[in-house]
Amino acid sequence: MKLLLAEDEKRMAKALIELLRLEKYDVDHVEDGVSALDAIESGIYDVVVLDVMMPGMNGFKVAQEARRKGIKTPILMLTAKSELDDKVEGLDSGADDYLTKPFMSKELLARLRALCRRNIDTPDGTLAFGDISLNMNSASLTCTSNGQSVRLGEKELRILEYMIANGDQILTREQLALKIWGFESDAEYNNVEVYMSFTRKKLNFIGSKTMIKAVRGIGYELRYENVQ
Repeated sequence: MKLLLAEDEKRMAKALIELLRLEKYDVDHVEDGVSALDAIESGIYDVVVLDVMMPGMNGFKVAQEARRKGIKTPILMLTAKSELDDKVEGLDSGADDYLTKPFMSKELLARLRALCRRNIDTPDGTLAFGDISLNMNSASLTCTSNGQSVRLGEKELRILEYMIANGDQILTREQLALKIWGFESDAEYNNVEVYMSFTRKKLNFIGSKTMIKAVRGIGYELRYENVQ
């Protein structure tokens, strides 16, 4: 899961980044509200941990603006305030959940797991498109027409997760590079092409008619071609 942490307090941010990476989250970090909103608008994150008190733009306004622009990424809001009115304001601004500092690590992780489960299409953690079923828990890809399965590598899993979630859209190479490798990565667009090739081979291996099509000069799209 790709997670954005928006937190300006350096010690808190460092501790959270270490905790979240130990739990296998792919974490990007920003320290102000304007940067947080810019990052959220990229659409590459599965979940956002958003502090209320930040320079530039507070968390309430960031969440409100993100929702106004139609962004549905789950947001967990953090604040030092425990008053009921502040919790209500956070939820009304568009946050999906609310956690008051100080908090226990276990509670934060449990709430994040709950938010991420809401963002998965099915209760058992699978995503479906055409004749393929992607199990996020076991990192396995199955062709539903013949039952053939294969295990995916991390990048292949994340590519297919992103493409299935945007099944009817063409995704640019830039979008894919940001989603899979992140803002701070030195990954180039040829990395996208290499892993697209790996992922296509996995689709071919299981005998799926779902294909990754290259759109010249733009990027890629997932297409199901049920040719009899």
